[in-house]
Amino acid sequence: MIQTIEDLTRSDNFFLLAGPCVIEGEDMALRIAERVVKITDRLHIPYIFKGSYRKANRSRLDSFTGIGDEKALKILAKVRAAFGVPVVTDVHAADEAEMAAAYVDVLQIPAFLCRQTDLLVAAARTGKIVNIKKGQFLSPGAMRFAADKVVEAGNRQVMLTERGVTFGYHDLIVDYRGIPEMQSFGHPVILDVTHSLQQPNQASGVTGGMPQLIETIAKAGVAVGVDGLFMETHEDPSVAKSDGANMLKLDLLEGVLEKLVRIRQSIL
Repeated sequence: MIQTIEDLTRSDNFFLLAGPCVIEGEDMALRIAERVVKITDRLHIPYIFKGSYRKANRSRLDSFTGIGDEKALKILAKVRAAFGVPVVTDVHAADEAEMAAAYVDVLQIPAFLCRQTDLLVAAARTGKIVNIKKGQFLSPGAMRFAADKVVEAGNRQVMLTERGVTFGYHDLIVDYRGIPEMQSFGHPVILDVTHSLQQPNQASGVTGGMPQLIETIAKAGVAVGVDGLFMETHEDPSVAKSDGANMLKLDLLEGVLEKLVRIRQSIL
């Protein structure tokens, strides 16, 4: 079982955080985890199962937010026990960190909350790995201070995630210069491939996306030398209850990862 950042990064390969945007049910989570574990084991990719127990940042009040915190967290723990892989989930407030840490291995700080000191310190004090997503409004250099809050709270197990920068009102762009810049802070850097392809603030109140570019964005990230990749995947994104517009269809994951592994091997 992966328990520290060193466990993730000792491989010559990139590591992967992947799973559905939000836990929609137990059977769905177990099916996705089983397929991704088989793929990553074959390709020797260190793997962390991803699933949010609740989505706190939604455009509309009637958007799906989750099946219940405790119920979803227990499903994440079941995935961990069933497949022997670590799990990651988002936390949205300081008083949630300890609760979530009882079930998962990595606490993820959402991009919009990456400057929230109380949340970062609470996550740090759990002793879990803390993955901080870079705000769409921040420069790569500003993420040094977010990471420092976790370290100064007594936890050096920090990862940083690039997920695109706001460009106009309806788009995001990835500035690949930010990957080596954030790596220079001494923490592994992850590229959130699928959220980088979101198209937020649509007139319908439902976020759009460009999933046809997932492979392109991921290839560029691996070529630049990113430490890890983050991809949300679903058996049928068209019926996903959150972020379906930018998720990767599960049937396509293996082919994409095979290409990415070849790129990784070519740059070592």
